[in-house]
Amino acid sequence: MPAFKPFEIMALPTEMAQHQHHYNQIVIGLNGRTEFELGGNGSLMGPGQGCLVSSELDHAFGGLGSNRILVINLSLSPSPALPDQQERMHCLFERPRYFQLHPQAQQLVSVLSEEMRANPDDHLLGQACAHTLMCALHRHMAFPRVQSRAKRLNLEVIDAYIAQHLGRKITVAQLAGCAFLGESQFHLLFKEQTGLSPYQYVLEKRLSEAKKMLAFSQHSLAYIAQHCGFSSQSLFTQVFSGRFDLSPSRYRKLHC
Repeated sequence: MPAFKPFEIMALPTEMAQHQHHYNQIVIGLNGRTEFELGGNGSLMGPGQGCLVSSELDHAFGGLGSNRILVINLSLSPSPALPDQQERMHCLFERPRYFQLHPQAQQLVSVLSEEMRANPDDHLLGQACAHTLMCALHRHMAFPRVQSRAKRLNLEVIDAYIAQHLGRKITVAQLAGCAFLGESQFHLLFKEQTGLSPYQYVLEKRLSEAKKMLAFSQHSLAYIAQHCGFSSQSLFTQVFSGRFDLSPSRYRKLHC
C-alpha cells in the first residue's frame, strides 16, 4: 500500500476512474476543468471549486483537457496537538458535497499549493499546510443552498458538459451538479430560463449535432446515432424524423 501523503498536486487523465479510500479528502481545482461524481451526483469543477470526499465513499473522477488539482488527504486519527480537529472534520465531512471558495480562501490555496509543490518531500510542511487549509476552508467554503428563483444558470458550463458527454446518457442529476443545485430546483430554473426541460434541451443538442454530421461528414447513420447518444439507429431515425418531418437519409441528400 502506498505511503499516506498529506497532499498531492496532480493532473487527472481524461479517462474516468473510480475508487475509494479510508481517509477524508478535500479536492480543489487549480487549473482547467475536472469532472467528479460523488454518490451519483456529478459536477464539473474549475479553479476555486472543489468537493469533499468522505472516507469509504466510491467516487469517480477525470480531467477535461489540461488540468491541475490540489488533493488534501486527512487522516481519521485525530492529532493530540490539534484537539479541535475531529470536530471540524466531522462538520466538513458529514456528507459528500461540492463547494465554491471565497476569493480570500482562493488566494490562500494558491499560496500554500505553490509552497507544497515546491517542497513535495517535506511531509511536516505538507501536514501543516493541509491542516491550515482545512481550518480556513471550514470558515470560507460557500456550500450550495436553495436560492431564490432569480438565480441565473450558467448555460456555458452546462453546454460544455453536454458536449463532453453527448454520446452517453446524461441525467438531470449530472446537469444539476454543474450548477451546484438539487434536481428539483435545477429543473425549475432550467425550464424558466430556456423554455425547455433538461431532457428536451439535451435532445435538441443531440439532434443539432446529428444535423451537422449528416451535412458535413460521411459517417454512417449508425455511427452518428451512437456519437450523438441514441441507443440505436432505428431510434435515431424515429426521433429525427418526428422532429424534422424527414428522415436522416433524406436530410443528408438535401444538405450535402
